Amino acid sequence: MPFALRQFLAGSFSVIAIFRGESCAVGVCEYNHAVNFMAIPISPETTDAELVRRAQAGELEAFEALTSRHEQRIYALAMRMLRQEHDAEDVTQQTFLGALENLDGFRGEASFSTWLLRIASHAALKIIRKRKGLNTVSLEEAMENSENFNSIPHPEFIADWRQSPELLVQQNEVRRLLDEALTRLDEKYRLVFLLRDVEGLSVRETANTLDLSEANVKVRLLRARLQLREQLTRTLGDPARRIERGPHHHE
Repeated sequence: MPFALRQFLAGSFSVIAIFRGESCAVGVCEYNHAVNFMAIPISPETTDAELVRRAQAGELEAFEALTSRHEQRIYALAMRMLRQEHDAEDVTQQTFLGALENLDGFRGEASFSTWLLRIASHAALKIIRKRKGLNTVSLEEAMENSENFNSIPHPEFIADWRQSPELLVQQNEVRRLLDEALTRLDEKYRLVFLLRDVEGLSVRETANTLDLSEANVKVRLLRARLQLREQLTRTLGDPARRIERGPHHHE
């Protein structure tokens, strides 16, 4: 974990403890409900659930371990959503501060990583809305004027492209091409694709995160997949070259 983020979280831990009425001295907080975990080492095998329990009991090192484990994933999502390093760094910091401030409210109904993704997505959406001069409107309203029904690719582009995005993304070169294609994808489709296909949120979780209906999530996800397949097919597959030549082209 970067030193600056570690210091930030340590300071936040103390501030939150004071707010809760717990005593802090010389940067060390005495939590009334704390359990002594000092004799239990943290290892890569320590589960998120265990780390959350320890962090909820006041162990800063447990929350630092959670941050180190998930910060790259959160930063990558923010970078893909916002495409600016400074904003992605801000979202990453806001995500873990938000998680720390609300840690007692985490009940494990979803995984900790999914919970973080929701926090990060909301933080990124605030930046997107701010860029558009909006405040509390939903993403649906923010994007409604950018709908382009003519952008759905010709179905022949898709027919012979057998590999799924999930398989292709495992390959480094195609991962790079997919990232490039994502930057060209309409924002409202990109966000749905990132949360549903890349991060693995359910349709309902994606809908709740983006303030959309589940039906809209499904429609946008389909369009995102089709547009991405069209772009990747143009780079990787023969079907694109056949269509560009036209149906009556002969060698």
